[in-house]
Amino acid sequence: MQVHTVGEGTPEVAVVGAVHGDEPCGARAIERFLASDPEVDRPAKLIIANERALERGIRYVETDLNRALPGDPESDLYEERLAHDLATAVEGCLSLGIHSTVSYDEAFANVAYLNDRKREIAAHLPVTGIVDFTAVSDGRSVELPGFVDIEAGYQGSDAAVDNAYDCIVAFLQTTGVLPGDPPAQDPGFYEVTEAIYKEPTRTYRVRAKNFERVAPGETFATVDGDPLVADDEFWPVLMSAEGHDKLLGYRSTYHGPFSTVPVAADATDD
Repeated sequence: MQVHTVGEGTPEVAVVGAVHGDEPCGARAIERFLASDPEVDRPAKLIIANERALERGIRYVETDLNRALPGDPESDLYEERLAHDLATAVEGCLSLGIHSTVSYDEAFANVAYLNDRKREIAAHLPVTGIVDFTAVSDGRSVELPGFVDIEAGYQGSDAAVDNAYDCIVAFLQTTGVLPGDPPAQDPGFYEVTEAIYKEPTRTYRVRAKNFERVAPGETFATVDGDPLVADDEFWPVLMSAEGHDKLLGYRSTYHGPFSTVPVAADATDD
């Protein structure tokens, strides 16, 4: 794991890329940012997490790092030990994690257990949507306190690197690391309600488009040519036949513009 620090003092802000080694946009955007020799107003960490997987161009070496948090320093598995190191490195930090996907070409933000700190970060990112993954967040970085993730765009694309870089700059402006005013967009807010899993050895095709409403009775995908029909309306998130061995995607509910969504009464800034 590479940990680069800009500025003087103890960082309370962090950016994390390459949690998955086949999603290089975060590492490339961090490298671009560091190469710009930025002048900062407060310190920050920029972390390239899974170097081994990144070098091999694979999602993970032994187990998925983004399902292993907070990790185990005594584990026999490389990513479980790395998860502990990563969780320790970002402890106490407001953090931005950078991912990419095979299912959607624009940047969107992921949150869990939304609180005021996470709201402030997400509200100033140049993204097209904000998704609450609380219902399925177990073991993911987005579950960590003060952590917001983005999906920067298509895996391996130059556009994903550009989107990731723009989000890094906006995040560091929001947290006072960089001077300047971050964007003040108001994207839609989506709450994931459940995951949709695949059955082994079967062939799936997705018809629905991510972040577009699927009506009751509408065919949103096929399996071995047979239709998968929605019982109730939902908005697909990260839905793709190729993106994951076991997961087809997620159902979500659309709640309107992010600015209209209140923080839950029991949410804290811990």
